[in-house]
Amino acid sequence: MSQRVCPWWLGYLLANPLRKLYSNPENILRPYVHEGMTVLEVGSGMGFFTLPLARLVGESGRVVCVDVQDKMIRGLKRRATRAGLIGRIELRVNTPPSVGIDDLVGKVDFALIFAVVHEVPDARQFLFEIHRSLRKGGLVLFSEPTSHVSKEEFGGTLALAQALGFRVADSPQIRGSHSSLWVKD
Repeated sequence: MSQRVCPWWLGYLLANPLRKLYSNPENILRPYVHEGMTVLEVGSGMGFFTLPLARLVGESGRVVCVDVQDKMIRGLKRRATRAGLIGRIELRVNTPPSVGIDDLVGKVDFALIFAVVHEVPDARQFLFEIHRSLRKGGLVLFSEPTSHVSKEEFGGTLALAQALGFRVADSPQIRGSHSSLWVKD
């Protein structure tokens, strides 16, 4: 996989509300995210999925967002503050190869890794940390863009996830993406 990180300035395009016409984040997330949950979003960018996640977890829930780019996190903070949702969101900048979530071991109900794995330098370490952060029965929605990741590469990541202890529960249809829902048994 390429391990090329999306440029920070592209975050403005990715967070554009018009993107919802192509792929509505509420419709994608609603089946998996509920009030009071602790959600982990790795590769949050400027928050296309973050703000809907924060609405879905409600006042009693929490969304932990991790990105490698400080400019992305700052943009997300501005957007979340304007939306009145910043109190539900924890923002973190990490330095690969670690995701920087050692404090979340066994505490996460749902993790979103959307268009990220093809950018990380060590997919095995990345997925290991995600697995470790989840509570038993926790879910992961994993999705990669068909424009950047081949079916074979996606299958390789699925095999790696299964070797780490994830069970594939579903293959949700998300426009323009290869997608898979995983469970930590």
